Amino acid sequence: MPNQSKRYVAFGVHKSYVMVAAVNAAQAVVLPPRRVSFSRFEEWISKHLTSTDEVVLEATTNAWYVHDQLAPVVAKVVVAHPYKVKLIAAAAVKTDKIDTLSLAKLLAAKLVPAVWVPPVVVRELRALLSHRRRLVGQQTAAKNRLHSVLHRHNIVPTGGSLFAQNQRAWWFSLELPPSENLRVRQDLATLDHLKPQLDEVQLELVRLSTAQPWAEPVPYLLQLPGIGLITAMTMLAAIGDISRFASAKKLVGYAGLGVRIHASGQTYRVGGITKEGRRDLRSVAVEAAWTAVRVDPYWRAQFERLQRRIGRNKAIVAIARKLLVVVWHVLTAAQTDRKADADKVAGKLMLYAWQLGQHRPDQLTPGQFIRYHLLKLGLGDDLAFIVRGGVKRLIPPPAELLKLYPELGSTDDS
Repeated sequence: MPNQSKRYVAFGVHKSYVMVAAVNAAQAVVLPPRRVSFSRFEEWISKHLTSTDEVVLEATTNAWYVHDQLAPVVAKVVVAHPYKVKLIAAAAVKTDKIDTLSLAKLLAAKLVPAVWVPPVVVRELRALLSHRRRLVGQQTAAKNRLHSVLHRHNIVPTGGSLFAQNQRAWWFSLELPPSENLRVRQDLATLDHLKPQLDEVQLELVRLSTAQPWAEPVPYLLQLPGIGLITAMTMLAAIGDISRFASAKKLVGYAGLGVRIHASGQTYRVGGITKEGRRDLRSVAVEAAWTAVRVDPYWRAQFERLQRRIGRNKAIVAIARKLLVVVWHVLTAAQTDRKADADKVAGKLMLYAWQLGQHRPDQLTPGQFIRYHLLKLGLGDDLAFIVRGGVKRLIPPPAELLKLYPELGSTDDS
């Protein structure tokens, strides 16, 4: 017999208030819907919630703040998937009160489709990357407006980097109408304003890449073609804990790169990708795929084969899907990619070492840093140097790093 005293409490979270309602196990209303402002929210939950209550709220902008306030007070907090809840509890009449009460009843019936609650460290990385995307978007918009000026006036750009500081005199010398000149000056000023902000964000991402829980998985992603530091951090922020995904197929689905299938009776039809899941993971996987097919012979051959059969756009989506499958395997098993090229991986590790600067662990030199991670990956024992930009850069022999880190000698990556 259900425990009639146990309450199932739902919170409809809005910008300045929450709507709260509760039912018991028999779905009888025990707390009619009421509005609670955030100014007295903490006081309200301490007075009205108990340690036996189960709570549900939808994943909205303020959801994590509310979750963190509720978690220490009640028995359980579930964060509901808003789109799936909408499908289950669709109603002709929708108000805050009705929606909140419906959510409480779904919780009592154990029908709430829950989302993963990311720990604070994951939320903070996601927020930082979201901030970076906004800055990059503003930078791209300013550059597009400046390109548009040149197109409108049939001006051929000068040689070199169009938006570099040494091109400012050229921009200011253009014979343009006064209002156009004003817009050019302000767009250039916008670029000058955004650059140090993006540089600061980049430095923070570099620093975070050496902190837990990111320090271990980052090199495993950097070994893969098409994945640099920003891409690796974006993937890790979206994925969180890779053990959440029981299979590579689950990760692909989470990115919205799974294929739509309609199978009913005698009908079996395959459509495009679902696009249901984390858009940032899907976007960065496609970006990484484009880079991989450009720089890596294996992925280029895969792409060209697929392109002949299904076309360019579908082919790159298929490559992104395959790349995510590899990501799942290397992160789940903490192993080296079977197709990893030691020289190319060393080159990426060299760039990573330069980006880290003073944040390199144990004050390792760039060469030592490269060898350390090559040893962890089980790559390039016979690699003595790499050549980049026509310059030969020496890498210490494995023995030098094994003296500092003898535990690396037992690394057995398959």
